[in-house]
Parts: sequence; structure tokens; C-alpha cells
Amino acid sequence: MLVASAAGEHVGSLSGGCVEEEFLASLARGELREPAQIVRYGDSAEESRRLRLPCGGVLVVLVEHRAPSGEWIEHLQALQAALLGQHRLVRHVDLGSGALRLDPDAGQGSERVQVVDETVRIHVGPVLRLILAGLSPVAEACAAFARAIGCEVIACDPREEVEHIVLDGVQMQRVLPSLFIGAGGCHAATAVVALTHDPRIDDLALMEAVHTPAFYIGAMGSQATSAKRAERLKRVGGLSDEQIARLHMPIGLDLGSKAPAEIALAVMADVLRVYHGKARHAL
Repeated sequence: MLVASAAGEHVGSLSGGCVEEEFLASLARGELREPAQIVRYGDSAEESRRLRLPCGGVLVVLVEHRAPSGEWIEHLQALQAALLGQHRLVRHVDLGSGALRLDPDAGQGSERVQVVDETVRIHVGPVLRLILAGLSPVAEACAAFARAIGCEVIACDPREEVEHIVLDGVQMQRVLPSLFIGAGGCHAATAVVALTHDPRIDDLALMEAVHTPAFYIGAMGSQATSAKRAERLKRVGGLSDEQIARLHMPIGLDLGSKAPAEIALAVMADVLRVYHGKARHAL
């Protein structure tokens, strides 16, 4: 995202430096004055070479020209609240009139940006949060991958044997994951992953997580272990078939992973798959 003033002052970026100069030059020439329009960079081979877009790709940008107003400020404040808070919104931008609308985002697994007829729909919400329900070598590797892609990472584990573990950039909570989750630790952009093989940690976390809007809830284990866990969660936890169906068990994509880092890669790949609304068969 990039924001620019009429004077050419700007913050943010569009592509890490490839097209910003071209975009700002267009603004200086008085172009891009429609309330809302889509601009494509790199459509031609010459333009792609000149802009140095990676792999000859095309960058599609929604450009909005907005005059300052109380209504616009309220719109931005609502977006900020969605990015920081416990709810998600769908932002509708009409390319013909420039009209804006915000609706609650009740769905899961939708493409984050959609263009339907003359309307751009953008799903807006808090940064992806990863809750590690218990610490383990796989959980530690997941934390590293999650931090690398910009996730907020929270690790919950009260056990004495792991109290010495401190992970860089990770919020360490020395409480049962179920207590943290039950106290409002999940929003709609939260993934909960149980990776300890300890039912006292994993099962309780899953039992709480199904009562939250978390978009991904998963637990590590073989097919046989997962079947036993599902039966146990129904019998002991009182979970319904619908709640069991929300659980990703076994967790992650089937990549043939064995080592902790390989398993963590499969877990985070599956989390991102669901977050971006991709079906398994579409991979």
C-alpha cells in the first residue's frame, strides 16, 4: 500500500521499488484523478523490462483519489479498527462511481481481493495471528516461519520443562493455551496449532478454540492418533460433529515431512492455504 499527497509526499510502497517512480510521475502529471480505478503495470514486454517486474509479471493496482472529508476520515477509522481489533470487514469500492461501503466479513476462506463486475472487494482484518498451543521443536520452527511472513506469534505453555525457552519476537505466555484462548485470545485472523502430543495441552486448547472465530485450528498426529483424538473430544469435551469438522487433523499439508522444520513448513503452508482461501485440490 502507498499513500501520496498532491505535493508528492508519500509513505509505503507498491512493489518494493519497481513501479513507485512511474506511479508518482503519473501523479505529478495530473493523471490518476478518478475516484477509483485499476491501473496495470507490466502489460507489455517493454514496460515489464523498463519497470523490472519480477519474472515478467503484471502488477494490478487499485488507485483511489480521495478528497479530505469527515466521511472519508470515518471510513479510514473503521478500517484502522478492523486492522487492530477483533473483527473483519469487507471493503467494497465501486469503480464506476468511486462509492465506498463497509460490511462485516462473516466468511472464511475467501480470496482477500476480488473484482466482480465493476466492484473491488477487499477483505480487511487484523494481522494473521498464530497461537502455539504448547512448545515443541515443531512449534519453535513454526514460530520462525510465522515471524518471517509477518505473523503475530503467541506461544502458550505453563510446563516447567519448557520455561527456559524464549523465542525471539514471540509473545511468551506461561499459561495453559486453553486459558489464553478462552480469555479472548482469538480473532477471525487467528490460527491455533497444537503441536505437543500432550493431551493436557492439545485437547484442552482444541476444546476452547472451536468456540472462537479462529480460521484455522489444527493438531499434530497420525491418522490413527487423530481418529482417537476426535473420539476423545466428542466423548470428554462434548464437541459436535460440526466442531470436529473444523479441526485440521492431521495438521498441515501432506509433504512427507519427518524432521521438525519440515513438519513446521507443512503446517504453515496449510495455514496460509486456508487464510488465502485456496482449496487443497487447487494447489
